[in-house]
Amino acid sequence: MRQDKPLLGIALMLGFCIIAPLADAVAKLLADTVPLAELVFFRFAVQAVLLVPVMVATRRSFRMRRRVAGIVFLRTLMHILGIGMMVTALRYLPLADAVAIAFVMPFMLLILGHYFMGEEVGWRRLAACAVGFSGTLLVVQPAFRDVGWPALLPLGVALNFSLFMITTRQISRDIDAISLQAVSGLMAMAVIGPMLLVLPAGRIPELQWAVLPADTWGLLLSIGLLGTVAHLLMTWSLRYAPGATLAPMQYLEMPFATLFGFMMFHELPNPMASVGICIIIASGLFILARERAIHRAQKAAPVPVPDVATPAE
Repeated sequence: MRQDKPLLGIALMLGFCIIAPLADAVAKLLADTVPLAELVFFRFAVQAVLLVPVMVATRRSFRMRRRVAGIVFLRTLMHILGIGMMVTALRYLPLADAVAIAFVMPFMLLILGHYFMGEEVGWRRLAACAVGFSGTLLVVQPAFRDVGWPALLPLGVALNFSLFMITTRQISRDIDAISLQAVSGLMAMAVIGPMLLVLPAGRIPELQWAVLPADTWGLLLSIGLLGTVAHLLMTWSLRYAPGATLAPMQYLEMPFATLFGFMMFHELPNPMASVGICIIIASGLFILARERAIHRAQKAAPVPVPDVATPAE
């Protein structure tokens, strides 16, 4: 049986919390100059170019059962949609605000797990969800006033990623992380590539193939590299430490997003958004504390010993 290595798991998750908002910051740099479909295409193309040779070198098989292939394809479509919504949101919102609004995702996962997977959710966690969502509204409200409907896109990202996580759970034991990422990269290219080639130029600007300035290619490559590495770090971290140990660390994305937003775009959340971010973090950490307490109580509970009838009985 594999033993946990919590310090290694924490180090890997810390790497994810640094790299993921950095990838978002690079996407924000390109959002106004690269058509959306082309940007997302190169994000997945780099992922495939990096990982397909690893699959070949390690003799991993591209074959998978029909059920698994269908779920991987659905997951890939969700991934494309989530990246597209986040990149669009970053055109209008400060980086820290977009990441903070998207962090309603843990609350959505709790609710979806309750209604669709039969997971038990107590009133304390439901109350924390309500408080956390009120914090999200404090971030959304000034953003919606300033930019309109794009402020709601990170909420769509959160819902999409919640479904993405639930879908990933369904195949987590059927395919390893490298194979999943490599095949997803190929599937995404197969979905987006024909649109870029077939649709008439200029008909839908976001779905066209544009000739890009030379100085954008390095940034495009870095988006694919950063996104691929971040996802692998998160997946590998779960091999070495329990989710309950790692989940609180994901909130470190917010301060790193604030730091990158300030360094690269001179952006800082306004006072109301800052209060909302603090409420989101506090509510999320409370939910995680409740999860740990319940898990410890379940482990400490005595195992009932079944009655064994004697021959005389």
